[in-house]
Amino acid sequence: MAVIDRTFDVAIGGAGPVGLMLAAALAEQGARVAVFEAGPPPQWSPEHPDIRISSLTPASRRMLERVGVWPAIAERRLGPFEAIHAWDAGGARLRFHAADLEQPALGYLVEHSLLQTMLDQRLHAHWGGSVLCRYDCRIDEARTEPSRCRLRLGDGGTARARLLVAADGAGSALRQQMGIGVSGRSYGQHGLVATVRPSKSHGRIARQRFMPGGPLALLPVQDDLCSIVWSLPDEEAKRLQSLDDTAFLAALTDASEAVLGPIRETGPRHLFPLRSQQADSYVAPRFALVGDAAHVIHPLAGQGVNLGLLDAAALAQVVGEALQEGVDPGAYPQLRRYARWRRSDNLPVQWLMDGFHWLFSNSDPVRQLARNLGFLATERLPPAKRLFTALALHSGAHLPRLASEKIRTPTQARE
Repeated sequence: MAVIDRTFDVAIGGAGPVGLMLAAALAEQGARVAVFEAGPPPQWSPEHPDIRISSLTPASRRMLERVGVWPAIAERRLGPFEAIHAWDAGGARLRFHAADLEQPALGYLVEHSLLQTMLDQRLHAHWGGSVLCRYDCRIDEARTEPSRCRLRLGDGGTARARLLVAADGAGSALRQQMGIGVSGRSYGQHGLVATVRPSKSHGRIARQRFMPGGPLALLPVQDDLCSIVWSLPDEEAKRLQSLDDTAFLAALTDASEAVLGPIRETGPRHLFPLRSQQADSYVAPRFALVGDAAHVIHPLAGQGVNLGLLDAAALAQVVGEALQEGVDPGAYPQLRRYARWRRSDNLPVQWLMDGFHWLFSNSDPVRQLARNLGFLATERLPPAKRLFTALALHSGAHLPRLASEKIRTPTQARE
């Protein structure tokens, strides 16, 4: 099993949704791809919902449709939401509806493991001859040369690639090997996640209440379950996690203002630290970063995985066009094009999330007044609401072809 000793167009370190999407998008264009993942193969359980939920935009849905995995996801477990209701602890309210934008849904709640599993199965079933997926196999060492990157694998094997991509998460070992630093800061918060069952139907509405300690999101999943993402100061998050179920359900019902009635059941609760992070560079010779390896943002708008999938689609487009034109896909000019494209799109979203965190996660009366005025203006001014929604749904001219509403030619995409 250890012997590989092959040359690929692209090698990907990390088989999360972003790494697997990149592999699928590249395979669709005929590239020779290898994916190496330190952990085991993904496993989705029909009986036990995954606590890790991704909120996918319509742009992300289009990507998954075009690589052929969306039907398999939709027929298993999917939580589409047709509206978003947000409100501030001071009483200001804001509502968005899919019908106002002529969309079937504003977003889709999909379990992390389901997304991974369906992408993995698609890769094996459809592109098994051109894509190698190796699990329980870490990239121990990566060495760049003028025309390729040499890889030494944890199981003793070796491989070569014209381009190496790190899709191995916020603490990316590959990014550190390549000497790329990061800048960022902790929010002093943890996200508390769980699957809960409220007394009332969620009605396919995503709800979010902004409080001084951080926002609480109630996200609709199948069978009238809700996935919660509750951003809290570090010590308060740990305190709530340690409560027994009865006390936690009471605290959650109170924090949600019983908008769905008393919360009746909860699954296991998990915490994860919240921080903002950007890699100093998205690329180096023969090397590129995608997803959390490149950027991490606050989860209050659920944009993290969507930005990562857009990274994958953009890099696949740049690499695919290079291969089609007979150009080296790992050459630095190609990678710089990807880096400029995605950094210019990702940074404004990060700044916006940081701004929301500064504005909403506090009890300052001046900022509370600004919040209320902002909610009121956005609710009553349709152009402002459309602009805000377009940003959240990733509607725009800079979308990669795989994510765009209308497929563009390679020439149009570069204009």
